[in-house]
Amino acid sequence: MFDSTNTIILVSVLLLMVFSGIHIAISLGSTSMLGIYLMTGDFDPALTFAANTAYEALRDYVFAVIPLFMLMGEFLAKCGAASDLFTLINRLTRWVPGRLGVATVLSNAVFAFVTGVSIAAAAAFSKIAYPEMRRYGYERKFALGCIAGSACLGMLIPPSVLMIVWGVLTEIAIGKLFIAGILPGMVVVSLYILYILWVAKTSPARVGEGEDLPPDQLQARAANDQLEVQDLGKLLWSTIGILALVALVLGGIWLGAFTPTEGAGVGATLALLLAIARGMRLAEMRAAILSVGRTSAPLLLLLVTAQLYSRVLSMTGVTGAAKDFFLSSGLSPYAILALMVLVWFILGCIIDSISIILLTVPVFAPIAVAMGFDPIAFAIIGILAIETGLLSPPFGILVFTVKAAVPDEKNLSTGEIFRGSTAYWVALLVAILAIVLFPQLATWLPNLGHAVALK
Repeated sequence: MFDSTNTIILVSVLLLMVFSGIHIAISLGSTSMLGIYLMTGDFDPALTFAANTAYEALRDYVFAVIPLFMLMGEFLAKCGAASDLFTLINRLTRWVPGRLGVATVLSNAVFAFVTGVSIAAAAAFSKIAYPEMRRYGYERKFALGCIAGSACLGMLIPPSVLMIVWGVLTEIAIGKLFIAGILPGMVVVSLYILYILWVAKTSPARVGEGEDLPPDQLQARAANDQLEVQDLGKLLWSTIGILALVALVLGGIWLGAFTPTEGAGVGATLALLLAIARGMRLAEMRAAILSVGRTSAPLLLLLVTAQLYSRVLSMTGVTGAAKDFFLSSGLSPYAILALMVLVWFILGCIIDSISIILLTVPVFAPIAVAMGFDPIAFAIIGILAIETGLLSPPFGILVFTVKAAVPDEKNLSTGEIFRGSTAYWVALLVAILAIVLFPQLATWLPNLGHAVALK
């Protein structure tokens, strides 16, 4: 039964806590406990309800998928695989205009298959790709924007932490969400590369090309082109190892050979073996494990409080009331979808991506399903829309990550990086429109994999 008074109190308290800077997990948990108290008038049921929710959440081994996939990416990042990947793609794309920008996008796309976290890619490629771009005369704004924009791929291309959180909240199979992100991810990669090629064609000086460059940059470019090619055999085997790991893990999940959690375990084990083969030491291994623990533990706490919050919303009738309101508003399904995307855009300027999912998905997802949208396609649309917040001022976390990773740059402002990444923000918007018009981009592979697994 919908109680408007309790709902107003809960929503007001939650928003006040979030915008006051209180951690989202504390905000969700406290608000949920308050909601149960308002409905029952006693704290004992609230404590019992919270304890049961936490127990049921933590006993589900699907939660292990987060630290295991993070561990897989951390092992490969620590052992220098990202650097080898960029170097090889850079060598193989010598004939492509703006090749360093293209290499950055393609390297991020491949690396995204093993990280699941955009921040790791932004930090890594700021140190790998940016010095190389500047050495070849790339415009600073363009180079930094390319790194920040392409790092977004980590949240769309599986294994994505956002997909895991979405799947837990909506009870959609995480494996299906992983596979659903592949084709949209390739669409975004294609849009990024087309933009870089367009810049290289229309403004070659921005990518260190053209005869109107200063003489010192032309000389430096010629000198770099004459450098002896690195051991391509080593680079090739390193990249083949990463691609084989990706194919095994995602292919196994796609074909139903193992669950996402089992796939994550296999991936983490093989990534560790690859890292040891590349010379990873015990101290580096320990540092990687501790880093994953520090990152994943707060996420697991978030998921527990998010499930508590989602259940309280259902008990108070908020979800049903919101669904009835939108369905009776007279607006078309696409107009309602546009409103949801607008809310995600606005929230992306204020709070982080996971918090946005936790706050909105328990309400938005049932409405979308009731309006006839495919839940998997809607999930990818939502993740893309929420991803734009990673590049949106004033709190775009990827922009701040890139800025922190290049501290030696003088007079570098976050505004310059925001401006450089605007085109990549627009590309994400175009990808959203493409999936709205052609939801098969998100649903074809999961359905195909299900059909193959049944044979």
